[in-house]
Amino acid sequence: MKIAVVGGGAWGTALADLLARKGEDVTLWAREPEVIESVNRRHVNEMFLPNASLAPALRAERDLATSVAGVEVVVSAAPSHAVRPVMQQAGAALKGTKPLVISASKGLDPDRLERPSRVLGEVLPKGIPVAVLSGPSFALEVFQRQPTAVVAAAADHSVAQRAQRVFSTSYFRVYSSTDVVGVELGGALKNVIAVAAGILEGLGLGFNARAALITRGLAEITRLGVALGAQPMTFAGLAGMGDLILTATGALSRNRTLGVALGQGKTLEQALAGKAAVVEGVNTTRTAVALGEREGVELPIAREVANILFENKPARQAIADLMERELKAE
Repeated sequence: MKIAVVGGGAWGTALADLLARKGEDVTLWAREPEVIESVNRRHVNEMFLPNASLAPALRAERDLATSVAGVEVVVSAAPSHAVRPVMQQAGAALKGTKPLVISASKGLDPDRLERPSRVLGEVLPKGIPVAVLSGPSFALEVFQRQPTAVVAAAADHSVAQRAQRVFSTSYFRVYSSTDVVGVELGGALKNVIAVAAGILEGLGLGFNARAALITRGLAEITRLGVALGAQPMTFAGLAGMGDLILTATGALSRNRTLGVALGQGKTLEQALAGKAAVVEGVNTTRTAVALGEREGVELPIAREVANILFENKPARQAIADLMERELKAE
């Protein structure tokens, strides 16, 4: 198949490498000239996935229209805040065609509080099928071909199955689902809880606190997801609990790493200084709080993370306020 991966970050690069090693004809679109030069000349993405030798057949392209011309599949892997402008431009080049578009972005539109697939539905030509891909999957471990299991979802199950077949390999197992809302929200909202988990670690708190946080964090994600139309059982699966556990505990998690720095006393600006990769949990925290207010859903953990991120609230005070909330049934 001829496939375009739109987004040259670590995740887009890992997916492009996976597809190229399957034997597909893959083009990786990237905004950064350094990424394009690095991939095409040295077969590595030094900026976002360093020291990872990519498939020799994988090529990078700067022109978005050229990247998506005549393709059968487009993988949308831009950071969530960039999905709208980038895929709007891609959509103009896709007029008159109907490739399968698979969203692999794990975040929410910070301006309109929308899921990536909803954004794609607005900016792509009518009739283009859209699926989403999410689940516990660090880019580096996917590149290393370590066993990984994720979920492909679409409202039409046959579309989800098409996405499933695109990505499935002997080491990258893809399950199908029709709960697009749940799969996308699980992939986005777990980043907020992962930041909180890092804060606990930075404060020097132990496993009891982390277990409580992950469990109550999953309850928050599920409450908001169900209010937005998701199926509750989705959050007990790979796109929910699976991705949450990985991102809240794994050493490769950018969101957890940010939280550790915050727990150690750094400001948000200091914690983000010098980092090229986007930490999705920052924007998603603000968006989650806004969604909770809109839907009338209580999100105490997300709110305290927002207070730490944007109001300079001391992390220890935020933890104390969470622990001293009114007693209630689980």
